[in-house]
Amino acid sequence: MQLMEHTLPSGARLIGYLRDETSEMPGYNIRPAVIVMPGGGYRWCSKREADPVAVQFLQAGYQVFTLYYTVATAPLRWQPLMDAAGAVMYLRQNAAALRLDPGRVVVAGFSAGGHLAASTAILWDAAPVQQALGITGTEARPNAVVLGYPVITAGEFAHRGSFDSLCGDDAELLRTMSLENQVRPGLPPFFVWHTVADEAVPVQNSLMLAQALERNNVPYELHLFATGGHGSSTCTNEVNTPNPHNTAWLPLCMSWLSRELDFHL
Repeated sequence: MQLMEHTLPSGARLIGYLRDETSEMPGYNIRPAVIVMPGGGYRWCSKREADPVAVQFLQAGYQVFTLYYTVATAPLRWQPLMDAAGAVMYLRQNAAALRLDPGRVVVAGFSAGGHLAASTAILWDAAPVQQALGITGTEARPNAVVLGYPVITAGEFAHRGSFDSLCGDDAELLRTMSLENQVRPGLPPFFVWHTVADEAVPVQNSLMLAQALERNNVPYELHLFATGGHGSSTCTNEVNTPNPHNTAWLPLCMSWLSRELDFHL
């Protein structure tokens, strides 16, 4: 396995775990890629939603990257999304060296990182992002999206701390970043999971996203678990949120991705 690190122009870091090239498994020298975006309320990047999650996708056969996006100065405005779209572009521009398939790039985010991953799929071609990154086509659009207990809405069921850090008092930006209102046809497929008992980011966030995806004929899969608090990550002892039942999200997700990307080990 190869460990790599790339620093984006903003100072955001992309840490990659790459499967080795081998003559014994030539059909898998080029693999799909997953970019993991940890949560943390847009104030930090949670370690519990970084390596523990990345290792799961690595074990499932993917080239995996964890994005430590900009969180330092509030309001962050468009900078985290520029980091995320820039990371997708970097992977595609360096696909051969990173041994990944540029047509199968997945973003996976949790909590506020889920908001960022969803934004990457929904707002990748927003004017501020296009202008900052020089986007001319679909090079920043991911091919699939995985969301764990995502922050979605800036309305009644908002996680206020995330939007305070991201938008400050900019009312127009707040409306834009309320993602249930930005869903449109033609988005990549979504896999979403949440717990009904989540008191920090209410389950309505995922329900509102699913309704918007349904209205716009965007493919999605939604899984709700009755118990478990916020920040469950892999739902194991390692991340201090053991819940054997909720760990089902991982095999469900891997099966879904395998079908969506036509990738089978």
